[in-house]
Amino acid sequence: MSRPTTTKAMLIIFVLLTLTSGFITRTAAADMRLFKGQTVYVPLYSHIYSGDREQPFYLAATLSIRNTDRTHAITLTAVDYYDSDGKFLKHFLEKPLPLNAMATKRYVVPESDKSGGSGAKFIVIWQSEQPVAEPLIESVMISTKTQQGISFTSRGRVLEAF
Repeated sequence: MSRPTTTKAMLIIFVLLTLTSGFITRTAAADMRLFKGQTVYVPLYSHIYSGDREQPFYLAATLSIRNTDRTHAITLTAVDYYDSDGKFLKHFLEKPLPLNAMATKRYVVPESDKSGGSGAKFIVIWQSEQPVAEPLIESVMISTKTQQGISFTSRGRVLEAF
């Protein structure tokens, strides 16, 4: 007799969990902010320092721009590189570049390019005709020397949203 009661209780718990998880998912999606564009500051390290003598450890760096919107394209309007002193170094984008839904674009600063310094950064500006999910913009730094290797990431920070 106890078996049907246990099965019924498990069924009720399953239904409640299913309904609750659906509600949580819908709530999270409803709370997601959409944007028509942003200006994003992305830290990038062309080198870091190690040891007591502050020996530079030079890094290759990749700027990754990922359109997280599953339906709509965004357009990159600026990808600009600056050094540690805030001096403009290079436009990585000559003209606006569409980035399809779920697409990724990368820009590489080679390990041999020491112009940015330890405080290098990108300013990325993107826009869209309709409000879209915020893209993921981050830098990835990596290098290996002899038996030592290092890699890390840094996320972009929104300076302006529109």
